[in-house]
Amino acid sequence: MISVTVLVFNDEDKIATCLEALSQFAEVVVLDTGSTDRTKELALQFSNVRLFSSPFIGFGPLHNLAISYATHDWILSIDSDEVLSKEAFEELQRIELDRESIYLFSRWNFFGGKRITTCGWHSENIIRMFHKSQTQFSEDVVHEKVLLKNLKSVLVKGPIFHYSYRNIDDFLIKMRRYSTLFVEQHQERKKSSLFKAIIKSWAAFFRSYILKRGFLGGREGYIISRYNADVAYYKYLKLAYL
Repeated sequence: MISVTVLVFNDEDKIATCLEALSQFAEVVVLDTGSTDRTKELALQFSNVRLFSSPFIGFGPLHNLAISYATHDWILSIDSDEVLSKEAFEELQRIELDRESIYLFSRWNFFGGKRITTCGWHSENIIRMFHKSQTQFSEDVVHEKVLLKNLKSVLVKGPIFHYSYRNIDDFLIKMRRYSTLFVEQHQERKKSSLFKAIIKSWAAFFRSYILKRGFLGGREGYIISRYNADVAYYKYLKLAYL
């Protein structure tokens, strides 16, 4: 059987949609990191949810903590801003799981309700399911990943829908949070300066808008490319001032 794990923090506007798509799984482990809105209340409306709490200790460690609470050996990791498609769920019911494999899903990215296929936001295959005796997440504070450990990769064709940025406020909130986490993770390993922050920003915009064809994405393509540039700028600016 499969245990689903979800990390949450002030996600009252999206957690119900996420959990509704997971309602047919036997167990969903929801790990909250200090929500002050109705996230926990909404999560507990689902009978298959087991709710736990933890201070924020970094995304990698939090994922592994959630896994430790799971009753079943197979782990399906879903973010609170993701929705598992019906096709993906049905495929998981049909396939014979191999503990020596990790399972990837095609993730479709959306902004403002519109699917984005430029700026590097095209469909990406991401590891989302594995046997917990075989692997786990890295201990990275941010940009955590499932450790491969020479396991075979299997693609689940049904997609996961990703609604990470619904409006400009989401961009600003995540820019602040992820730039700060970047500094915490790299302050002992990287050096920076104002000049480096400017160069990194320009490079990020060029890569997103030109090389990854953001210019074909209209207004959304420019906004996303500008966001990528600003994230790079503030990451290295904060690092320089630290």
